[in-house]
Amino acid sequence: MQYILDPGTVLRNRYEILELVGQGGMGAVYRASDRRLEGRVCAVKEIHPQLSEVSSSEAELEQLTEQFRTEASILARLDHPHLPKVSDYFANGSREYLVMDFVEGRDLSELLQEAQRRNEFLAEVDIMTWTAQLLDALEYLHSQDPPVLHRDIKPSNIKVTPRGDIKLVDFGLVKVLYQDDSRTVTVLHGRGTAAYTPLEQYGGDTTFTDARSDIYSLGATLYHLLSGQIPVAARERFLQPGMLTSLRELNPNVSPRLERAIFYALGMHPNERPNSVRDLRELIFGSKPIPQKMPQIVSETLLSEPSPPSWQQLFYENRLLVGIALALLVIAIVVSV
Repeated sequence: MQYILDPGTVLRNRYEILELVGQGGMGAVYRASDRRLEGRVCAVKEIHPQLSEVSSSEAELEQLTEQFRTEASILARLDHPHLPKVSDYFANGSREYLVMDFVEGRDLSELLQEAQRRNEFLAEVDIMTWTAQLLDALEYLHSQDPPVLHRDIKPSNIKVTPRGDIKLVDFGLVKVLYQDDSRTVTVLHGRGTAAYTPLEQYGGDTTFTDARSDIYSLGATLYHLLSGQIPVAARERFLQPGMLTSLRELNPNVSPRLERAIFYALGMHPNERPNSVRDLRELIFGSKPIPQKMPQIVSETLLSEPSPPSWQQLFYENRLLVGIALALLVIAIVVSV
């Protein structure tokens, strides 16, 4: 059973816990008062990984803790108007803490639910304003040295402040891309939320994730905001092609160009998506041409009859998705038996 801090608890002789905001399997988020800066309210994220959840040994748990501290120091250096500022991080016993701005406002999942209750779509002009700000934040993250990936972009992790600006919150699955792949780690092990998660992010191996993984998640988020429907998960689309409904079929007000840009971002394989956030920005807001052919289901390519001798190259380039497909097939067979 997870231990929850009581209101009034003071951490590091500075942060007084006011209330629990949310919790998950590996930690919790609290609203807290900063005793050193009168009137400042902050968010304190508590991380308490369990051996059974993220590692099989004390050594692995210790490594995860060290990785968290290293990456927390990187997050603390980030400074962008559409990202919460990380101001402190520390340990207390077996628990790690990350202190950041407490973002007032409502998240986009709440606004979506309100629009659905009114039987309306969110205003496209608002969505495009939020999109421009999100692209700014992601481009900033990806331009860091080493690059930083968010890996959990979804409506509930995007808040609209009382001033109307957005903040991309919850860095629970953040990944730092070191040049040495052996040092590429995540603050918390996890896969994100299925509907917004690209296929290469499934499982514990994050070797294949890069900036294009965030692009997929942003595309899935925009699909949801514009259509009012949660997008079909990548693994379902992979196993059953053609499940993703056209945006304009759900919302005829969406422009053909915007629909094509979003579907391009939702490419199943990273190579089928825009290479960078800057490219996606040009596709949505600029005049950059969108590819005419955007294969959405890599399995369709794999199942088509190969033309020797290029099938070896095709298999190699898609080895990740082939492996995932085989794993999902085995699971389906076991469940059906």
